[in-house]
Amino acid sequence: MLHRTSKIFITIAIALSLTWGTAFAGKALQVKIASVGWTGVTIKTELAVAILNSLGYEAQNLTMAVPITYMALSKGDVDVFLGNWMPSMANIAGKYFKEGSVIQYMANMPGAKYTLAVPTRCIKAGLKDFKDIVNFGDELEWKIYGIEAGNDGNMIIQNMIDKDMFGLKKFTLVASSEMAMLAQVKSYSIQKKPIVFLGWAPHSMNERIDMSYLTGSTPETFGGDDGTATVWTNTRKGFEKDMPNVAVFFKNMTFPVSMVNQIMTTLYTQTGLSPVQAGLAWLKQHPDIYQRWLENVVTTDGKPAAPVFEAALAHITQ
Repeated sequence: MLHRTSKIFITIAIALSLTWGTAFAGKALQVKIASVGWTGVTIKTELAVAILNSLGYEAQNLTMAVPITYMALSKGDVDVFLGNWMPSMANIAGKYFKEGSVIQYMANMPGAKYTLAVPTRCIKAGLKDFKDIVNFGDELEWKIYGIEAGNDGNMIIQNMIDKDMFGLKKFTLVASSEMAMLAQVKSYSIQKKPIVFLGWAPHSMNERIDMSYLTGSTPETFGGDDGTATVWTNTRKGFEKDMPNVAVFFKNMTFPVSMVNQIMTTLYTQTGLSPVQAGLAWLKQHPDIYQRWLENVVTTDGKPAAPVFEAALAHITQ
């Protein structure tokens, strides 16, 4: 748990600004990182941006929809994407991997989860599996709740409906934002109304909502292992050759599920925080993580990376 949060974040901002000021004395090398509007991916991306900027790079977080992300990577308009959830994104990303314009570079988070979920009391009522959804159609108002339009999870749900998989042809996909969907889930949970929604881990929803994941996912839906997923780092073709030092950093940059869960929970329990603030404070308390990330990485002027980044964090009050 984080302590004296506001003071810590102010100090982080001052320390990093001092480091960045020195690093940007010359022309910085640009690193463009694509992101999507999911809190977990945003945290990972913002941490990468902050660290790279402290090393002298000019890193950017460019938020865009998943299909646009892959188009941008394939054209070389962005360099890196930290949110390739597999197998669910195979229908979007697979063709780019196959043609070689996007590289499935590194598994940055094994053991994730991405599938349909319900409030746990629905499990007790018999809504346990994909095949059970249709039996609760009237109570569910024939709706399944997803997130933003164009998202791979939404596409899987819509495909299930279109092909009448599990008898879902009468259902409608409700596309929404992550925040709006979870607000709906919390509202229905309070009212003790059933709801089927797109859930994933890591995410603070797993701690804030009494929820359970449905069984019954297939290779054609969210994967044959009940939605167990691996999150990959993707790069544009040629990125490793063009920016080998940054490529080493992204190869090192893996995220324990527990880390992202803790940061996301902090964001939801302490108001006024940004993802980068919560993430940097967490890293301050877990130096082994960023030290591993920065192993064999150097700054743009050739200095060992870890001490430079550490110098910025050293100003944080214990």
